[in-house]
Amino acid sequence: MSGAASALYDIPGPATRRRHRAYGVLSTVALLALAAWILYLLLDTGQFASTRWRPFAYKGIQELLLRGLGNTLRAFSIAAVCSLALGGLLATGRLSDHRPVRLLATVVVEFFRAMPVLVMIFFIFVALKAQPLTALVAGLTLYNGSVLAEVFRSGVNAVERGQQEAAFALGMRKTQVMAHVLVPQAVRAMLPAIISQLVVALKDTSLGYLITYEEFLHAGKLIASNLDYDLPFIPVVMVISPIYIGMCMLLSWFAGWVSRREQRSPKTEAVVLAAADPGTLLPGGVPPTAPRP
Repeated sequence: MSGAASALYDIPGPATRRRHRAYGVLSTVALLALAAWILYLLLDTGQFASTRWRPFAYKGIQELLLRGLGNTLRAFSIAAVCSLALGGLLATGRLSDHRPVRLLATVVVEFFRAMPVLVMIFFIFVALKAQPLTALVAGLTLYNGSVLAEVFRSGVNAVERGQQEAAFALGMRKTQVMAHVLVPQAVRAMLPAIISQLVVALKDTSLGYLITYEEFLHAGKLIASNLDYDLPFIPVVMVISPIYIGMCMLLSWFAGWVSRREQRSPKTEAVVLAAADPGTLLPGGVPPTAPRP
């Protein structure tokens, strides 16, 4: 085992391990120093004073934050479902055997991947006169759907080619090969990239406040603009940021849970075969005998 590991990389020696430990200690000290400096600035400006946090105990502010959080989750859930559907559709087009369909899907994917999300949201909101929620969801769907299309296509192409050839040799059609052979194997490899893109979509819902969509960040902006002390945005950010981070971590946890569940699935577990007994090679359990002279 150690020989196989050393064939892939050089096992660090004592000097290298000491150097790595020193790097780890220095990095930890630097991070702790940065955190202490930020904490000092917050204390020096009085950000933890009770007067700055008392407004968050008001029922009206709590309801405003909850309503903004609900609108954020609403926009994200719709955009996530639509992005996955659009990504699957565009990936199917890019994997098509028909050249016109493949070229059309490629143009659509490359165009919306290169277009800034904010520009698409503003165009749909201003030029097409769409409602704020519709404009936000459409912009997120077009961008994230085109990115997910490349993720799906790359995941399917990463499956060993012999799997596809064996399925075709069994007489399966291309749709059956995609649905029953390629996609199930590619999902595991694609899952981290899919979750990462959904995290991006969740964070990009904050762009909705630019088009007056009352999402979570918009609620925080309304609260900060009505506070009558210096630097009112800092307490608001300290309340909103952990919630955004928690939602992103929840998505990552969900991806890990799905991955573990797939590994425990009976469809993906290895089948243990019993050892073959000698003398049962012929039908009926009759052992083969040598021909008599």
